Parts: sequence; structure tokens; C-alpha cells
Amino acid sequence: MIEPTLKYVPCPGPAAADGPQPGHRMAYWEWNDTGDAAHPHVIVCVHGLSRQGRDFDTLARVLARHARVVCPDVVGRGRSDWLADPAGYQMPVYLGDMLAMLAQLHAQSPIETLDWVGTSMGGLIGIALCGQPGLPLPAPVRRLVLNDVGPRIEWQALQRIGQYLGEPAHFETVQQAADALWAVSGSFGPHTPAQWLELSRPMVRAVPQGGLVLHYDPAIAVPYRAVTQDAALAAEQQLWQLYDQITARVLLLRGAQSDLLLQTTAQEMTQRGPRAQLVEFAGVGHAPTLVQSDQVTVVAQFLRQQQEEWAA
Repeated sequence: MIEPTLKYVPCPGPAAADGPQPGHRMAYWEWNDTGDAAHPHVIVCVHGLSRQGRDFDTLARVLARHARVVCPDVVGRGRSDWLADPAGYQMPVYLGDMLAMLAQLHAQSPIETLDWVGTSMGGLIGIALCGQPGLPLPAPVRRLVLNDVGPRIEWQALQRIGQYLGEPAHFETVQQAADALWAVSGSFGPHTPAQWLELSRPMVRAVPQGGLVLHYDPAIAVPYRAVTQDAALAAEQQLWQLYDQITARVLLLRGAQSDLLLQTTAQEMTQRGPRAQLVEFAGVGHAPTLVQSDQVTVVAQFLRQQQEEWAA
């Protein structure tokens, strides 16, 4: 079974908590089962707020047959550096890090076709990336998959997530961690015990004093909790402006029971800007994990469509 290669990119901007010099490093997992190390088609998959790049293992194994698949650990998560100043855990830094990663990938092997899959926060980064003409991208984003996120994010859902984000937790085993994570992640929809255990394994790391803790810097909660409802409304207006400028083809995935992306918002996204193609998954809230075969198939088929098929 194919496994990813762990790589790093140096990023400008905020310093790492334990770094000897300015800037920080972002980790990313690269998958390639094409037989061509320099394959010109790159698919970037970016995770949600408190997750990490190994969330996409199931999807990446399918997509990697036809493209290089790159799954970053956003700074403060997974194998990436933690920042000295929690104020850096915000969209401008995330966007800059992604541009640095794309520049490094392009310098190593030129990118001719670029697609983006973003779950929740990863989708917001995708909207910011695709909605700003003139950004130094190696190639325009051709296909954008937004997984249960849009310009309008429900305030009550943000508050729900804030209740557990950054809370201290210590586990003796991966199974214990998986059980605890399920308690706050039931909205992800049905999973077999084996599926959930595999999703949970990269979510924890061992500590010297023994046991396991969550893989992310608890300080990512600091700027998140500082957001007011008024600030969230102002950000919504900016996100709609970005969304309306997107020229990529957009697939919008929605958990039918999602409290973060309401159906009214999803429908509006099909009628304005890039006029997203909407697919909903029954029995799922926020957010589909892209582990189930029906979810994987929808994404894989969308990313393999040709321009002519859209014009037909």
C-alpha cells in the first residue's frame, strides 16, 4: 500500500516557538502513485481547524494514481512548527505558508494543473487563494472542492467548536484518544471502529512524561476565541467578495445535518460567483471526512472531469 513522504517548507513570517531564526517550517505529506516523480498535476488537500494532513489518507491513495497529492499540516498542527506568538494562527499566515509550499513544489517539478480540496478551514484558505487575482500561483486553480464550508459560517457552530478547541487532554492509549475525539466529532457521520481509529491515530503525539496528547498547539484557540460576532459578520462580507471572484470550477460538499454550512448558504453558493455544484451527504453533519467510498468517488470524479464535459 502506498504511503506518503513527509517534507517541509521554510515559511517567512511569524517565528516558531523553538526556532533559532525568523520564520517557521510547515510540514506536508506528498503522495504519488503515478510513476512520475515530476507529474505536472498537483492536488492540494487542506484540513480543518484542529485536524492535520493525514486526514486525507483514504482520498489521497485514490487521487495519487493520477496526480501528485500534497496534504499540509497547517502551522501549529501535526508535524509543523508551533508559533511563538499565537496571534499568527490566522488566515494571512496560513495563506502565505501555502504560497511558499506551492512555490517550492513548482521549483522542484513544474506544476501545470493545480486543484484544491479544502475541509472547513482548508476550504476558507482555498477561497482566499482562488478569490484574489494576482497571487503568485504557479498555475491557476482549475478545480476547487469546498468541504462543508462557505462564506457564511454560523455563529452558533463557531461557539460549539470553541467549547473544546485547545482544551487540555491526556490519553494513555490511541483507543482512549479515539473515544474522546468521537465524543466531540459525532457530526462527522458513521464510521466503523477501524476507520475512526485510523483517523484518530495521527491526531495524537507521545510526550516525554508518558502517554499521548493532541497533536496541535492549544494556543490556536487564542485568536479563535477572540473573534466577536461583529468581526465574524465583517469577515463574511469579505469572503463573499472573494467567492464571487473565483474562476475555478467549484464542487461544494455538505453534510445534510451540518450546523456550520446551512442549506440556504449552500444554495446561494450555487447561484452566484462560480455557481458551485452541490452534493449533500445524508446522515452527516460538519464535516464529511472523505473516508466513505461515496464521498471519495464524488471528489475523484469531479477532479478528473475535463473542461469539455462542463461545456456540454
